Amino acid sequence: MTKQSGELFEGLPEAEGVEPGPAREANRTAARVLLPNRKQLEFRASDLESLLPEGHRARLVWGFVEGCDLSALYEGIKSREGTAGRDAIAPEILLALWLYATLEGVGAARAVARLSESHDAYRWICGGVQVNYHTLSDFRGAHGEVLDALLSESVASLMAAGVVKLARVAQDGVRVRASAGAGSFRREDKLKGYLEEARARVQALKREIDEDPGALTRRQAVARERAIRQREERIAKALARLPELAEIKRRQGKKAEEARASSTDPDATVMKMGDGGFRPAYNAQYATDGESQVIVGAEVVTVGSDQGQLAPMVEQVNTRCGEYPQQWLVDGGYNSHEQIEAAAQRTEVYAPVPKPKDVNTDPHQPKLGDSEAVAAWRLRMASAEAKAIYKNRAAVAECVNAQARNRGLTRLLVRGKAKVRCVVLLYALAHNLMRMVALAPQLIGIGTTTSSVAGLAVATG
Repeated sequence: MTKQSGELFEGLPEAEGVEPGPAREANRTAARVLLPNRKQLEFRASDLESLLPEGHRARLVWGFVEGCDLSALYEGIKSREGTAGRDAIAPEILLALWLYATLEGVGAARAVARLSESHDAYRWICGGVQVNYHTLSDFRGAHGEVLDALLSESVASLMAAGVVKLARVAQDGVRVRASAGAGSFRREDKLKGYLEEARARVQALKREIDEDPGALTRRQAVARERAIRQREERIAKALARLPELAEIKRRQGKKAEEARASSTDPDATVMKMGDGGFRPAYNAQYATDGESQVIVGAEVVTVGSDQGQLAPMVEQVNTRCGEYPQQWLVDGGYNSHEQIEAAAQRTEVYAPVPKPKDVNTDPHQPKLGDSEAVAAWRLRMASAEAKAIYKNRAAVAECVNAQARNRGLTRLLVRGKAKVRCVVLLYALAHNLMRMVALAPQLIGIGTTTSSVAGLAVATG
């Protein structure tokens, strides 16, 4: 039997054994087949340990956390033997969850809490312990000193293993969008009005509770008062920061009265971003070892310019590592004379020399008024060797920044410089963890029963 004239592929025979129309449906009805039933409940007996293969990233994270000194976190736990109350969640679980989430590009506490119930890797880390987003959020933003100490600990272990040598360090900043809207920035008169309004709301809430104690449950009353007080604190901080922002306006040749601060995140500053636009942001500074690409310094500043950030980072790396790097590579945003003079006593600075307005002037020749350190920097950058060394800056510093962005460091979900610094430190720890896996896997507890990554020792050995 052939198809009618005018149809596509006319003249082709019908497949043998296939009945057209109702006969075909009758065949299907008569046949006995098993169709999928996706609503059927299934009960499978399995342990969490069998969910992840050897060498899984979650196992690497747990192996790293096992080797961390978390005694400072344990000192803050109020649940003790012989006292009432429920047991606290082990700090290892919370730290491992955030490190793994950072590596996977997950930055929201609510998302991590959901994944801890549905995703095998997060479930494996929890090991049957239930976590909620409040606990996760509080943990991430409240332990900046501990995270900073853990970063120093990771760098020290890599230095002891001969991985980090500090022969050459590159520094660069990455501007990250803040959790504040452009419309939240207000001038002094507006902020003062908002502050009076917030204080009036606190008093009104107290009167409401006194007049009718049963109108609100205790939990509702506490939540409302906390929200109002937090807004009051943020506005007060915004007013306190206005003089700093006014001084920045003066240096830019603008009117100090134009200074505005955010009522939702007072530490956020409007900065010029990589795409040329201006948005509320923070400036995250990373210093990276050139040979190993291990982050050896991390800081957060609330100014959009990198000027003034060179010398402080040099001192931080010395404090963290116990020695100064031999060479320090930065781009043109750091090369102020004051910073070069301050850092020249500690390390050899490699930064581009600005082009003079007069094209006939040699920028590498010392000028009148140059200090000895600035003159030496100019002469050094004229050599072909210095130019070859400086070419390594982008391959180190900008590569680290790109990896941080790929892991989600593009938009902050926390507010305040202290909490933002915790996020930046978590990204540094996660980055160093993966460098440790590549360069010194023996430092991650490979072969221990809890991390179960013995197979990686053979794969990387």
